[in-house]
Amino acid sequence: QLQAFGGGLVQAGGSLRLSCAVSTRTFSSRAVGWFRQAPGKEREFVATIARSGGNTYYDDSVKGRFTISKDAAKNTIYLQMNSLRPDDTAIYYCASTNGPLSTWWDRNVYNYWGQGTQVTVSS
Repeated sequence: QLQAFGGGLVQAGGSLRLSCAVSTRTFSSRAVGWFRQAPGKEREFVATIARSGGNTYYDDSVKGRFTISKDAAKNTIYLQMNSLRPDDTAIYYCASTNGPLSTWWDRNVYNYWGQGTQVTVSS
């Protein structure tokens, strides 16, 4: 349903673009988002984008550095990550939800998940 790719190793201050290929059915979900999980930590919200209208929402830790976008023709969601920091190191997952807007920060309302892609930022 979702496949995330594009991770890698980058130096602090560098950039990466993650992609999430989404099945047509899943692309019709209310929102598709990105989460990340660092070793020993819980999976946390990064950003999400609404299917209708394309509104975007970000965690404060990535505002101004990360940009989520979508290409409907390709059924793909992107996460452009700039000014990367070592604390951005994590496995990044994309996921879809049909939950209400007020819950889109909550990983528990996302019902389909991609396999994750590793992002490592060296200092």
